[in-house]
Amino acid sequence: MLQRTQTPQAVYIHIPFCTNKCHYCDFNSYVLKGQPVMDYLDALEREMERTVQLVPPGEIETIFVGGGTPTVLTPEQMEVFLRRVRAYFPAWSPQLEFTMEANPGTTDPEKLQAMKEGGVNRISFGVQSFDNGLLEGIGRIHNTDDVYRSLENARKAGFTNLSIDLMFGLPKQTKAVMEATLKEALALDLPHYSIYSLKVEENTLFHTLYERGQLPLPEEDEEIGMFLLIMERLRSAGYGQYEISNFARPGYESRHNAMYWRNQSYYGLGAGAHGYVHGTRHVNIKGVQPYIDATRSGLPLLEKTTVEVHEAMEDFMMVGLRMLGGVRKADFYEQFGTELDDVFGHVLQRQCGLGLLEAGAGGYKLTERGVLLGNEVFGEFLGAVKNASKIG
Repeated sequence: MLQRTQTPQAVYIHIPFCTNKCHYCDFNSYVLKGQPVMDYLDALEREMERTVQLVPPGEIETIFVGGGTPTVLTPEQMEVFLRRVRAYFPAWSPQLEFTMEANPGTTDPEKLQAMKEGGVNRISFGVQSFDNGLLEGIGRIHNTDDVYRSLENARKAGFTNLSIDLMFGLPKQTKAVMEATLKEALALDLPHYSIYSLKVEENTLFHTLYERGQLPLPEEDEEIGMFLLIMERLRSAGYGQYEISNFARPGYESRHNAMYWRNQSYYGLGAGAHGYVHGTRHVNIKGVQPYIDATRSGLPLLEKTTVEVHEAMEDFMMVGLRMLGGVRKADFYEQFGTELDDVFGHVLQRQCGLGLLEAGAGGYKLTERGVLLGNEVFGEFLGAVKNASKIG
């Protein structure tokens, strides 16, 4: 299996601090006030040092700093952090995509300058909506004025590769409200938009309210109507829907996320971060102080699991089909040394027969109907490898 020998060309780094915890968020994040930020950055350096000793990096194609909200770091902390990233992962591709997540209102000019000088060349802003009432209802502390000001600051600092995240299916959100948000979002003429449906996750305020019957979510037909509207508006505006939830101008597709969708290896660093190196997936310790303490004596691992070949094959299909270009037989053969149809032919034929997948261009992809029912399609591949013991 290719992943067992592949040196990752992608790096994910987790900064777990936030100004506040949003009502829907189940990410590994903690309110910034009182947190040992510099101790955390020092621990992150220790993890980077040990990681590259074990698996020396080659040329790095993509770096993604997520959270939390990485841009809650001060300009001085940001400069230290980015200098250390470059020290441990020094060989950057000339086409490196270096993304940092940001919240509107946390990117003043001085911080943006530190990001720019540190190598960041792509910013993804968590906007979620252009309706201030909805923003308050989901626990966001920014408003639409913060969005416009943050984007203006980023452009003045020289950033051109900008993206915003939006959400649909939010409590009390209607198709008309979604349409107004899309109008404002598209007026910004950004190169990339990520638009996700709300998922009510455990250990969130929204889950508690949902269990009590106090979360006024849109009806299923209304939510589907929002998704159809999103696809129509973005396509009409000239954006390619290259993944179920992502739209871009040509050449601005997220290359880092494509590493995940193509089942490629990646370094995962920071509290609660996931990584996939040499055929092994790991999850780091989640708590800030426990993570810091663990790095003093070794890698801060919570779990480490060897991925069997049949599991990697299933992952390849479930994440790869999220891309509207689909999965390629040649890529499957390169990763596993066997033919895609020999392993999944029974599932693929059934899904094609249902009109959810279509064959062509050397592989398979979702149909328009399949895009609406993606999770049902992906679930068909879970546990679907026949004779898994012989393959793996």
